[in-house]
Amino acid sequence: MKSKLIALSLFLAALLSSCDAVDDLLTFTISNETSIKIKSTIPINLPSEIITPDVTTNSSTEFQNNKTKASLVKDVKIKSIRLSVSDPSDKTFKFLKSIHLYISTNDSNEIELAYQDNINSTTNTIDLICTDARLDQYIKADKYKIRTKVTLKETLTKDVTVKADMKFRVTADPF
Repeated sequence: MKSKLIALSLFLAALLSSCDAVDDLLTFTISNETSIKIKSTIPINLPSEIITPDVTTNSSTEFQNNKTKASLVKDVKIKSIRLSVSDPSDKTFKFLKSIHLYISTNDSNEIELAYQDNINSTTNTIDLICTDARLDQYIKADKYKIRTKVTLKETLTKDVTVKADMKFRVTADPF
């Protein structure tokens, strides 16, 4: 009986480790970035919308580099979004109360991508809370739009530019 238990344990361990190895082979990260300009004219304590220029994806190149193609993508989720103040360089996120990012394409409905409420940061970078939405159709597109909703807790004396570094986790079959 003891030898059967040991054999079963070894079999399960081998099965689990081989599944992890296969998953690693079919999973990769796509990175994109965009800039969000927060105008000094935005009122305090009122949500305001900011539309960024379209983000051009490098997805087809990334798919090819990872030996897959768009039609073989099984799942895309946002892995992380880090915001950093790029201008003025000495500015921190102390002025920001909340931020919500939404993603859309011409062919897809808008969905929430990530957010952070009750921001209490005195640094110039913050990590957003990512949703678990499936993003296949957005990342497969040539470009997508990011709409940002911000609420300020301080008056800005000049515009603030924030860089959003986005990392998407892609799972796909190889070709």
